[in-house]
Amino acid sequence: MCPPTITLAMSCHLFNVPTIHSCAKVLIGVQKGMDNERQTKIAQQFIQALPHSKALGMALLEIGDGCATITMPYDTRFVGDPETGVIHGGAVSALLDTCAGAAVMSHNSEPTGTATLDFRIDYMRPAKPGDNIVAKAECYHVTRSIAFVRATAMDADTDRPVASATAAFTVQNAKKVQS
Repeated sequence: MCPPTITLAMSCHLFNVPTIHSCAKVLIGVQKGMDNERQTKIAQQFIQALPHSKALGMALLEIGDGCATITMPYDTRFVGDPETGVIHGGAVSALLDTCAGAAVMSHNSEPTGTATLDFRIDYMRPAKPGDNIVAKAECYHVTRSIAFVRATAMDADTDRPVASATAAFTVQNAKKVQS
């Protein structure tokens, strides 16, 4: 289970930095000597820098130690079925993928970059119209080049998940970037 600590080590796409080398320089500067409050503020700014995250209204709730929690508010613009008011699965997918990538970047192996390799989602039920959706992800194993993540999306009924996902992400480390 993920502890509620908050640290920062975000991917290049979260930093919206054009090259992995530039991203590594930013990450190395950000990771050194920063308190949790400042790390949280910077992490929230970078989540908001992603065009799809910003468009979907995602907000970072917690990040650190290989875990992330991100929320997405209910918005009628993202309804997939106007008759029921249920949010489209694509919005849930984007939330889970973003949360999983953030979990990878906060893993204690301190990767400097990542990208989604494989992503599998099981949709278990529609989210209740009007409810915010919260995704929680845990990066449970990292090899030299691959990170493995589990994620769950929930609405207000936290006993019954909306969707669950498993994913594999590439892992870039500082040694490879600096070469």
